[in-house]
Amino acid sequence: MKYTEVRELLEALCGKGGVSGNEDDAAAFACGLLSKYMPASTDALGSVTGRKGEGSGIILDAHIDRIGMIVTAVKDDGFIKVAKVGGTDSRVITGAKVTIHGKEDLFGIVTSTPPHLAKKDSDAKAPSFDEIFIDTGLGKKAKDIVSPGDRITLNGSFLSLLGSRIASPCVDDRAGVAAILRCLQLLEGKSTCPIEVIFSAQEETGGSGAEAGVYNFASGTAIAVDVTFASAPGVSSEKYGSLGDGALVGIAPSLDYNMSKELLALAHKHGISAKPEVMGGRTGTNCDEIQTLRGGIKTALISIPIRNMHTCVEVCELADIEAAAELMAQYILERSGENA
Repeated sequence: MKYTEVRELLEALCGKGGVSGNEDDAAAFACGLLSKYMPASTDALGSVTGRKGEGSGIILDAHIDRIGMIVTAVKDDGFIKVAKVGGTDSRVITGAKVTIHGKEDLFGIVTSTPPHLAKKDSDAKAPSFDEIFIDTGLGKKAKDIVSPGDRITLNGSFLSLLGSRIASPCVDDRAGVAAILRCLQLLEGKSTCPIEVIFSAQEETGGSGAEAGVYNFASGTAIAVDVTFASAPGVSSEKYGSLGDGALVGIAPSLDYNMSKELLALAHKHGISAKPEVMGGRTGTNCDEIQTLRGGIKTALISIPIRNMHTCVEVCELADIEAAAELMAQYILERSGENA
């Protein structure tokens, strides 16, 4: 099967929880994977960090957290009230299958008002999170297992589509984590460039994981890997990339222009599929925090296009993850003079 390594990494990573602020299980799993390439540990905010080599080199970042919900109350009748964590989309929540991570993992369903009983104007708007309830079927017994503050993940399978496309929850940003791990695999025995890696916590709620973790790193250059929008009905094909067209290299005021140009030139030189993604302001990724740390860190962004972002059926192309990994590897080899 093509892209076997990337697929195996992504499927394993997408099978973990890790809603922002409670990334423990996903972080522990990713820490084990990173430990194959460098000493790794988890920091005070829950980010996974690792370092290989001495001196200033390059930082690689992808966020390990995922969107979800948090329990705000358990009603006397057992129905559970929630608030969103990160950019959870209320338009796709009704009828969703979820897992509540309480004293034990508990299956639940987001309740849905039958269309026969819905208000006449309900089709014109999404429900607010104040209107959302989760039903576990336990009734009053739910309070024995679920408490305010417990995190909730959206359920979904890791599905194979045609070719090397897949659909899964939390491709945002387990695809970026998989790309970095694949990059390190490609570099084994080929590079002596110092590399610092962070699989950062709490990106979906503001980027504090990267801000705290990268502050302690020594390198003055960084590449963040995240997802971006793929063209689809209702999504501009001119502004965003397409599935299968490779990685997208960010060009924005907050990104180092020379790094962006060098990445695109390397992609052309080595036949790696990549295109520019131009933004007129902030990137909405960890790059916005990383570039302002210490005295400033030169930062580049490589993005992987996905469809249906922030749903349980995020679609991506495995070839695009492989392209992102190859591009990072070539940049690191070029930087250390080992690609001459």
